[in-house]
Amino acid sequence: MQTLAPRLWRYPQASLALVVTALLLFVACATWLQFARDDLDWAWATLSLYLHGPHGLLLRVAYCLLGCAIALLAWTLHAQAQGVARRGLPPALFTVAGLGLATVAIGDSWLPERAPLLAPLVHGLAAQAAFLCATVAMLLQAWCFGHDRRWLSLHRWTWWWAWLSFAGLWLHVLWRSSPRGLGQKLVIALVVGWLLMVAIAAWRRLHKVPAETSGSGHNGSHIQPRETSP
Repeated sequence: MQTLAPRLWRYPQASLALVVTALLLFVACATWLQFARDDLDWAWATLSLYLHGPHGLLLRVAYCLLGCAIALLAWTLHAQAQGVARRGLPPALFTVAGLGLATVAIGDSWLPERAPLLAPLVHGLAAQAAFLCATVAMLLQAWCFGHDRRWLSLHRWTWWWAWLSFAGLWLHVLWRSSPRGLGQKLVIALVVGWLLMVAIAAWRRLHKVPAETSGSGHNGSHIQPRETSP
C-alpha cells in the first residue's frame, strides 16, 4: 500500500483541485436545499431526508462526489507523507467513509421500494460507518501531520478541529432530545470544513514548494561571473 499510492496519485495538484471543487459543490448543494425544501424543518430533518423528494437526485450525486473527494484527498496526502507520518490506516478509514456515503446515496435511491425492510438497516450502518470512520481518520491524519515537519504548522488546527468533530458526533448520538437535523448538520459542517482546510493547505504547499525549489536551483546553478575592471 505504501508503494501503490505514489503510482496512483502522480498529479497531486489536479487531484487536490478536484477535491476542493467537489467539497464546495457539496456545501453549495446542501446549503441550497435548506431553503429549497420548505416541506422539511431544517432544524429537525437530517440531511439524509433530503435524499428523497424534490431535488433528491441532486443531493445523491453530491453525496457520491463527497465520498470520492474524501478518498482522493486521503490517498493524495498519503502519497506526500514521509517517514513515520506515512500510515495506511488514515486513508483506509477515509475510503471506507467515502464508500459509506456512496452506499447511503445509492441505496436510498432504490432500496426503499425494492427492499423496504432492508433499507433502514443498510442506511443506518452505512451512515454510522461513514461518520465514525471519517472522524477517527481525521484524528489519525492530524497525528500524522504532527510527525511530519512540513505539516507542523497545520497540526494544531487539524488536531483540535478533529477532536471537536469527534466530540460533536458523540454528543449528537447520545443527546437524543436535541434537534436531530441541526446536530447532524453541524457535525457534517465540521467534517467537511476540516477536509476543505486540509485540501487547500495541501494545494498551497504544492504550489509553494516548487517555486522555492526552482528559485534556489536557479540562483545556485546559473550565476554568471561578473566582469571587473583590470
